[in-house]
Amino acid sequence: MYYTYVLVSRKDGNRYVGFTRDLDLRMKQHESGKVRSTAHRRPLELIYFEACVSKDDAVRREKYLKTHWGRLFLAKRLKVWLSS
Repeated sequence: MYYTYVLVSRKDGNRYVGFTRDLDLRMKQHESGKVRSTAHRRPLELIYFEACVSKDDAVRREKYLKTHWGRLFLAKRLKVWLSS
């Protein structure tokens, strides 16, 4: 399994979208500052993830979630969480 995931920075409120094969390990990497693109945005919170059967599916989904339509999908999907 592969995972597409969304993090939100508690520091600046920005979101980060990525994919991985091992979600637990990747979260530990983000939390410890080993991921360059999120190291300065810690602390981070996992707010959404999807399981994908293949790497290609996960990459495709990651790219979609980074588009305008993908951001709208996430806003609708996470409406309750984002409003709190």
